[in-house]
Amino acid sequence: MLKPTTAAKKVSSLTGPASFFSPQTAAIIGASKKPGKIGYAILKNMIDCGFKGKIYPINPKEDEIAGLQCYHSIRDIGSAVDLAVVAVPAKLTVGVAEECGIAGAKNLVVVTAGFKETGKEGMVLERELTRICRRYGMRLLGPNCVGMMDTHVPINASFSAVFPAAGDIAFISQSGAMLLAILDWSLANRVGFSQVISLGNKADLNEADFIAAAAEDPQTRVILCYIEDVARGEQFLQAAREASRRKPVIILKSGTSQAGARAASSHTGALAGSDLAYETAFRQSGVIRARSMAELFDLAVAFSRQPVPAGDRVAVVTNAGGPGIIATDHIERAHLNMSRFSKETSDALRAGLPPESAVYNPVDVLGDAGADRYRLALDQTLADPGTDSALVLVCPTAVTNVEETARAIVDSHRNHPDKPVFVAYMGGETLAPGARLVAAAGIPVYTFPEPAIAAISGMVRYARTCRRPAREEPDALPDANRALVADILKAVKNEGRLVLLGSEATRVAEAYGIAAAPVALAGSPREAAQKAGEIGFPVVMKVASPQIMHKTDVGGVQVGINSPQEAERAFMQIHENVQRYLPRAVIHGVEVQKMMPKGTELIIGMTQDVQFGPLIAFGLGGIYVNLLKDVSFRLAGSLGAGEAQAMLTETRAYTLLRGYRGEKPADIKALTNMITRVARLVLDFPQIAEMDINPVFAYPDGAAALDIKITVS
Repeated sequence: MLKPTTAAKKVSSLTGPASFFSPQTAAIIGASKKPGKIGYAILKNMIDCGFKGKIYPINPKEDEIAGLQCYHSIRDIGSAVDLAVVAVPAKLTVGVAEECGIAGAKNLVVVTAGFKETGKEGMVLERELTRICRRYGMRLLGPNCVGMMDTHVPINASFSAVFPAAGDIAFISQSGAMLLAILDWSLANRVGFSQVISLGNKADLNEADFIAAAAEDPQTRVILCYIEDVARGEQFLQAAREASRRKPVIILKSGTSQAGARAASSHTGALAGSDLAYETAFRQSGVIRARSMAELFDLAVAFSRQPVPAGDRVAVVTNAGGPGIIATDHIERAHLNMSRFSKETSDALRAGLPPESAVYNPVDVLGDAGADRYRLALDQTLADPGTDSALVLVCPTAVTNVEETARAIVDSHRNHPDKPVFVAYMGGETLAPGARLVAAAGIPVYTFPEPAIAAISGMVRYARTCRRPAREEPDALPDANRALVADILKAVKNEGRLVLLGSEATRVAEAYGIAAAPVALAGSPREAAQKAGEIGFPVVMKVASPQIMHKTDVGGVQVGINSPQEAERAFMQIHENVQRYLPRAVIHGVEVQKMMPKGTELIIGMTQDVQFGPLIAFGLGGIYVNLLKDVSFRLAGSLGAGEAQAMLTETRAYTLLRGYRGEKPADIKALTNMITRVARLVLDFPQIAEMDINPVFAYPDGAAALDIKITVS
């Protein structure tokens, strides 16, 4: 094992990713004289981008490359290097990383492929590379990545053929190929970037690290990500939550999470699906989710060039009726509102436009409109206090003065710079000169209205995110009996079981103040009669077997038991039924439960997501839960009372809870309290893998859990 020299840096804590963008010295390990080699491209990029620091080519076979002195090893430089870019074969990277650590390098970018993406041997190699970086306090980007850039520093530590124009968009990509394609696209579409990061295998630094760094970067206004997974869920949530309160964070997520890949035993697990945890995590952390590459960059351009709208009211100005109707329909589908103009605005439009024009939203300036009509209509609609943003539609006609109309649109926007304007030039070559003029002025241009409206919708969602309160958490519960829950779970584990009996699950719930119908476990007909008398008739009786999830299917449930004699007969009947259908099932007895009055049937559940932890569900319950799938979800770690109430309002069940057709409203406070207590329980006990309370009966005064299933890992 090599030992550090005096040049090695003694690090007590790892440095952050922001230091990758501000090195004073950079070593290119594997630098080459031969065009076509990765080491040649990286060195050339560092020189050509105008990097102001010192560049050290490293190649044991060369003494000079591109007019720069070449060193045989990074240790030969004699001083610590801020950034080392490694482009050598995978089998040599571990040794090179060791040398970088000894030489005192701070940060490594390993572009080399051949690590965990290739299988077991590559995984072992990657772990060794990561171990060495941690030993010497070096941060690692990659391996198997394109590299990174900052157009304002400038630095181009990558093998990309394109160095983009300077801009205010940070782009973080897990896919190197996607990143290279976007950089090439950006030249033709005049999109500039502040930072560009290829994550690769994310052996050390990941998307959360660079989201946090971009949030601090003064040159970055918008943060874009293309990801296939999240490396560390809690770190991501914290970084995204903090960043999104300062700048838009827009993510295109491909692939599916592992949560849906396993067979879920609970209703909640079955409902959660493969991608729902990501959807929930993005929403709770303020991330705007794009559904396509086109939408990702439409949103990026919109946020980069336009102010964030104050609200969701959109004005439409058009020279054709049909496109105006299409835009109106799509605005409503996007859950936006059409602006309602004041009388003063309508009167001004009526006075300045032809009598045939429509002066209510959408404003139709007619097919023969010149620039003056567009200017008047857009000035008036933007000035109206009921307008938050405007969409201008231009269709080609024989009399349309394309460039004059474009200048009118630009002038109107300059007169009202606090409200975003979007333009759809609904044509091709005829309208191209106008589209170029508008785009050059910073106004987003589209061919059709739908993507413009999607961009407005994304901006409105972000505005709402900025107005949300800081992160909520489930309240601490001083009245919770954690010791009792721990004892119950320990006993279940000692018996080698994964599923709690109903009576055990009810005791767990009650220990956390979750109101539940009283239940007791009986081991004989006589004991069943005794327990039923203590609870109070009528009662329900259910077979107690962790192997039987759907008790009614095997005759394991008897309802409406009204006397001790009926309780004894029900006990024996349940045993006979189960023995007939499942003779090998292990039966722990029969549970005797208080028969509760009918209420609105709901479900509150939890399933563990591999990235983000406990995922809480709420919705309509009973036998229709999987059929109707009227369920909302939240991550438990950010689930306070406000989010719990929002869960209720997102479901159709909320219509019933507010009181439907003369029924009394349900106790909303009791339900939100139950949801947050479930969240606190599963956070305190992460060994709970799944939990279903189905049904929960909601009443005008309170709520009660009737059937509770808990599975432990």
